Amino acid sequence: MDKTFDVVGVGLNATDTLLVVRQFPAYGGKAPFVREIRSPGGQVASAMVACVKLGLKTKYIGSVGDDDGGQILLESLSGSGIDVSHVQLRAGCPNQSAYIVIDQTTGERTILWQRPDCLKIVPEHIEPEQITCARLLHIDGHDTAAVEHAARIARQHEIPVTVDVDTIYRGFDRVLPYVDYLIASTNFPVEWTSERDPFVALELIQKEYGMRVAAMTLGPHGALALVGGKYIYSPAFVVNCRDTTGAGDVFHGAFCYAVVEGYSIEDALSFSNAMAALNCKELGAQGGIRDADAARDLIATGERRVNADFLVRAAAT
Repeated sequence: MDKTFDVVGVGLNATDTLLVVRQFPAYGGKAPFVREIRSPGGQVASAMVACVKLGLKTKYIGSVGDDDGGQILLESLSGSGIDVSHVQLRAGCPNQSAYIVIDQTTGERTILWQRPDCLKIVPEHIEPEQITCARLLHIDGHDTAAVEHAARIARQHEIPVTVDVDTIYRGFDRVLPYVDYLIASTNFPVEWTSERDPFVALELIQKEYGMRVAAMTLGPHGALALVGGKYIYSPAFVVNCRDTTGAGDVFHGAFCYAVVEGYSIEDALSFSNAMAALNCKELGAQGGIRDADAARDLIATGERRVNADFLVRAAAT
């Protein structure tokens, strides 16, 4: 059946205020900032921007406040070519915001964020046709009941589901059975299973919930995935990092693209690592999103940062 969209995303957006400092101050310290930037962000919203910049037909489902932050976010999404016809504008509600302090010496960031309760999405806000119009569904975990509802619809219609989760949400165990591609943060598998070994943690999650791919991002070390009884380790690329904000979100958007395009898991992880690395070269969650050719060039010519332990253990499976 023909689909109107390649990818539909259900989840968070945010309006970020970036504060660039020469070096992050010590606890209780005081330091001037070098630059202040206001820009759009958020897990699923940024992933959808990556998808559309890679050439996919993309739809975003979420909620925004009616303040200037919400206006910035909506203009960014629609200006990127993303369908926002089912984005809900919440009257009298401020948009989710984040203050992100970026250490100029390393590019690492510290995030302080707030999401008002008035932005909550509930299952009743999502109709089946809003999901079945796409070839793939991408979700996060914040409004758990809503994303469970969306993922269940996708499973009923044989639409693959990818998920970006970085913290433990109450009730998320009801979402995982509908997930095909789990790409979690570095800490999530360990926290979810109470198993310190990430290899074992991924195996436990996959065994319990049956997703096709159980994977985790590893920050500067790349990504690790378990698929078909085999671990695949994909090293990260070395770049001149200005800001790590949004790297994981862009990774997920690139992974969605790779699934839609039929990449192998090995190629999908490598491509996603490359897109994430390129985004780190600029400021902001969406500041360095490039096209597929740029990612392929980095894959062909770039240096990789290999974690020997992950490489050896994955090769042994």
